Amino acid sequence: IGVYARVTAEHKLRIVRAWKARGAIVAMTGDGVNDAPALKEASVGIAMGITGTEVTKQAADIIITDDNFASIVAAVEEGRGIYDNIAKTLAYLLAGNAGELMVMLIAVLVGWPLPLLPLHLLWINLVTDGLPALALATDPVDAGVLNRPPRRPDVQLMDAGFLKLTAVTGLLTAAVTLAAFAYELYVDGSPERARDAAFTVLVIAELLRSFGARSSTRTVWQVGLLSNIRLLLIVMVSFGFQLAIHHIGVLQAVFGTVPITVEQCLAWTALGLVPLLALEGRKLLLQMREHEAAGPRTLIA
Repeated sequence: IGVYARVTAEHKLRIVRAWKARGAIVAMTGDGVNDAPALKEASVGIAMGITGTEVTKQAADIIITDDNFASIVAAVEEGRGIYDNIAKTLAYLLAGNAGELMVMLIAVLVGWPLPLLPLHLLWINLVTDGLPALALATDPVDAGVLNRPPRRPDVQLMDAGFLKLTAVTGLLTAAVTLAAFAYELYVDGSPERARDAAFTVLVIAELLRSFGARSSTRTVWQVGLLSNIRLLLIVMVSFGFQLAIHHIGVLQAVFGTVPITVEQCLAWTALGLVPLLALEGRKLLLQMREHEAAGPRTLIA
């Protein structure tokens, strides 16, 4: 039944309960006193802010202050954008912390010197992870967010797929960090130089990965580097700070670093790019599979 007419407050309540019994998420709009029971029973009760009665407003979850139904669409869009930003920020932070833990744990198990000093870890968590995470939390809403079907209410944010991707991302970050550390340790023979390499590669990997963290399905180029200027500026400034740590005397003494050459900087940047490229390749494979699953389309003239 698509349209009901001449319904009473009891009828409205029965309709809401019938839809909920079928597992539907029910939104109910209303402005009169007779709408209050159904608004209270609905999954989301929406009251009119101008014409709505006080009883209706008290029973509702959302109040449309301008009485414009288009505001409901805008609210859904904003809500989905907020949820996406929470998810991407949480995934970015957890993957980074997982990588740091793996680096320290594997180095201890192998018997290597500490690849990161406590001050390095503090710098990574406050600057390298914290600032890009703030930019991700304010990421613009995806243009196609309303084209997606609604999320099931029983779906958890940190499900098996989320945890698996977090672990893989952390493993990739730890792998490139330890590779740089091992190379400098055995080739140069200097723990300080090896620690510099691990520290810088980890920072660069985290900064570059922030661009890919903006979407779990679309690549960096599809999202657009310039669509979040805050994130781009934060990455550029953080990269500049990382270089300053190695070339300003006071900061060298504080962080225990030594100057690096242009060749080392380029090599470590290329190594830090590996996690981002691997995750972007995964997105391309998923897009190819979805395209193949959709199959060819028939055009009828």
